[in-house]
Amino acid sequence: MLPNDFTPAHTHTEHIHAEDIVIALHGNTLLCDQSGLASMAHIARLPSADYQLIIGHYQGRAVHLLYWRELALPDTLKALELRASHALIGEELWLLAGRASQIATFYHTHRFCGVCGASTRPLAHEAACECSSCGHRVWPRISPAVMVLIRRGNEILLARSPHFRAGMYSAVAGYVEPGESLEQCAHREVLEEVGVRIKNLHWFGSQSWAFPHSLMLAFIADYESGEIVCQEGEIEDARWFDLTALPDLPSSYSVAWRLIDAVRRGEAV
Repeated sequence: MLPNDFTPAHTHTEHIHAEDIVIALHGNTLLCDQSGLASMAHIARLPSADYQLIIGHYQGRAVHLLYWRELALPDTLKALELRASHALIGEELWLLAGRASQIATFYHTHRFCGVCGASTRPLAHEAACECSSCGHRVWPRISPAVMVLIRRGNEILLARSPHFRAGMYSAVAGYVEPGESLEQCAHREVLEEVGVRIKNLHWFGSQSWAFPHSLMLAFIADYESGEIVCQEGEIEDARWFDLTALPDLPSSYSVAWRLIDAVRRGEAV
C-alpha cells in the first residue's frame, strides 16, 4: 500500500533537489545511516547507480529510486533488509521503500528477454522492459496471495510456516493459481494447508507486500468441518487459539496483524 497523498510516476532523471526523497537500494537491502534513509551527502560519494529514476511524488516532493547491483559500502552506511528498516525510517517512508524495492527487483530480474534471451532495455515512459531483439515487453510482476482467518466461536485457527520466526503464528495464506478466483483459492488453500473446510467467506482488506512482489488479499471465514491436518513441508504447526490467549503474532505493520486484531476486538464482520 502507498500513502494516500502519493502520486505514482516513472521518470528517468539524474537531477535530485535537496528536498527530494531518495531511496537507495543495494540488491535486496535499503541503504541507511544512523538516523534513517541514507542522506544525499553519503550517496554523493558512491559510484553511479545502475538505475536512477523518479517513482512518484509524495507531499510535493519527488521520490527517487537509486539501485546498485554491486557496491562496496562505506562505514557511514548500513544495508538493512526492508523488514528491519520499518522502526528506523517510519511507516510512510517504509511504504515508499516497498514500491522502490518492487520496481528495483523487476529491473534486476528482467535484464534478459524470457522469449529469445537477448538483453532488454528499460522504457522511458513506464515501468516496463523491452527486448532489444524481438521487441517482447514485460511489466512488473505482482503475485496475488490469499489470506484467510478462520473463526470457530471464540477461537481462531492460526498456523506457522517453517520460515516464521520462533513462536509466531498467523492466518493461513497461499498464492492464487492460474484460472482460479480469490474465493476458490481461499477454500483450496485452507483445505490443503490445515485440512478443514470453511463457510461464510468475507472480504477484509489488502496490502502490497514487497517480499518480493506480493499482493496480500485478506478474508475472514467461519469454520465448517474437519480436523486440523498440517500440510507437510508447508505448515509446521496449526491449532485453535482462544482470542484471549493468542501467541506471538506477525508485525503490526502487516495486514495479517490487522486482520487478527480486528477479529480479536470484535470489529470484523
